Amino acid sequence: MSTNMTRKPRTSASTPAAAFLLVTGMLVLSCGHRSSSLPLEEEPAPTATLSAAGKVFSLYFQRLTRERRTTTTTTAAGARSSSASPRVVEQLSPADLFIAVKSTARFHRSRLELLLETWMSRSMAQTFVFTDAEDPQLQPRLGDHLIHTHCSSAHTRQALSCKMFYEYDTFLRSGRKWLCHVDDDNYVNVVALLKLLSQYHHTEDVYLGRPSTGTPLQASYSTQGAAPQEVRFWFATGGAGFCLSRSLALRMQPWTSGGAFMNTSDMIRLPDDCTVGFIVEGLLGVALTHSPLFHSHLENLSTITDLPAQVTLSYGPEDNTVDIRGAFSTQQDPTRFRSVHCLLYPDTPWCPRLT
Repeated sequence: MSTNMTRKPRTSASTPAAAFLLVTGMLVLSCGHRSSSLPLEEEPAPTATLSAAGKVFSLYFQRLTRERRTTTTTTAAGARSSSASPRVVEQLSPADLFIAVKSTARFHRSRLELLLETWMSRSMAQTFVFTDAEDPQLQPRLGDHLIHTHCSSAHTRQALSCKMFYEYDTFLRSGRKWLCHVDDDNYVNVVALLKLLSQYHHTEDVYLGRPSTGTPLQASYSTQGAAPQEVRFWFATGGAGFCLSRSLALRMQPWTSGGAFMNTSDMIRLPDDCTVGFIVEGLLGVALTHSPLFHSHLENLSTITDLPAQVTLSYGPEDNTVDIRGAFSTQQDPTRFRSVHCLLYPDTPWCPRLT
């Protein structure tokens, strides 16, 4: 275990000992997307897999390039559409939300400061930042909502899964109804998020998000003393954000709580968002509910319409941002988050008054 946690994670007795038959490199790179400016760092691979992995990497990057150019506007095959249940099932308040923001020390100034200025300024009580270093500048503003995980600052599978473990366990202790994970390059529209989640009940098993691949992952795993089993599962990319109901989070405990999440990730060699999909769909048999309202930098963000209805937004390199007109120029607001915020909350003191 290559993390520097303050407490040693324990292995749950019911955690499966899994061995995947697919080339590890492809799975690692197709999960755990964060910002394209910070790619997932590769971990050492056995020599025997290197030549095969090279071919898989080439095919994968070709596929990823195609996916970056277009925005997926239809529900992926096999995933249940969230628009099928527009009625309100449960009345929710912001206090029911636990929004976990994953960050790292190198992005505290460039990313977190922007979030604190925009959407987090309206949702401080619901938002918790999980990072890898103390920050005397942020601590007074966030208080105990800034959580120093003591995880590694490296952008590796182990480091990402370490932070996800802290997110998960902190959520369970909070007693709140919904865990929603986002990255520090996401804008969260909390009003739209509450509207979406109100279509479900937190006592049901609900996994909401957006896949970053066109097909589910396929792998074989085996538990101790049992024959290998084939498993196919969708996962919601962490770069767009995803939500888990409390009921489902409680069912996930044998593979997640008390550090077991990192053990699961380590055994199957998948990063955090893929590991969540493996546990939820592959082990518990709960289908991912696909929602087109979550967005990552893997999409062509300029094609998104009806911005107030979207749950999350992001930004990427080469001016990959949402197309919004406003008083801020692209030089003043390169991510377009300030412009989006002023669209949603025009009463914000620093928003220009358009005449």
